[in-house]
Amino acid sequence: MITKADKNKARLKRHLRVRKKISGTNERPRLSVFRSSKHIYAQLIDDVKGVTIASASTVEKELADVGNGGNVESARKVGELIAKRAKEKGYENVVFDRGGYLYHGRIQALADAAREAGLQF
Repeated sequence: MITKADKNKARLKRHLRVRKKISGTNERPRLSVFRSSKHIYAQLIDDVKGVTIASASTVEKELADVGNGGNVESARKVGELIAKRAKEKGYENVVFDRGGYLYHGRIQALADAAREAGLQF
C-alpha cells in the first residue's frame, strides 16, 4: 500500500532532480508552485540573490472570494494574480518549476492562466 508519505517522498525526489537543471535569475526568475490539499501557492524567485520577487496564493484576502482553494478554478486565479504581480515588477519571462508535481489539473491550470495573462515560459 502506498502511503501519503511515500507519495510526497517521490515528489521531493522529482523536485530535486528538476531543481538541479533549472535556476531563476534576475532576468528570468523561477515560477515555483506548491500545492496542498486545501491551497495552492506560487512564487517568483531569483535564485542568484536568494529572494522572492512576488508571490500569490489562495490564502490571501484578495482571493478570499474563491472559497475552496484546492480546486482548478482557484489555481487559475492564482496564476492570473502571479502574472499580474510579475508584470507590475517588470518581468515577462520566467522559468516554470512545477515542484515535482505532474503537469496536470491544478498545476496545469495555474500555468495556463499565467501564460494567458502575459507570462512567457
